[in-house]
Amino acid sequence: MNRTPDLTAAVWRKSSYSDGGGTNCIEIADGYRGLVPVRDSKVPDGGVLVFGAASWDAFVTHTARG
Repeated sequence: MNRTPDLTAAVWRKSSYSDGGGTNCIEIADGYRGLVPVRDSKVPDGGVLVFGAASWDAFVTHTARG
């Protein structure tokens, strides 16, 4: 089963934790039920990683704890 969503109409938003200086910036696209597409904002035409929502939530929670 292919779980890669059609991202041609994706609306990307930059992480609020991005440094704003052109480095360490990621963007995510909302609106994909159960999935979180993630890309490097410096290379918007590059690859996209797609995570399950539960996995993404666990990553964000763990990262926030340090």
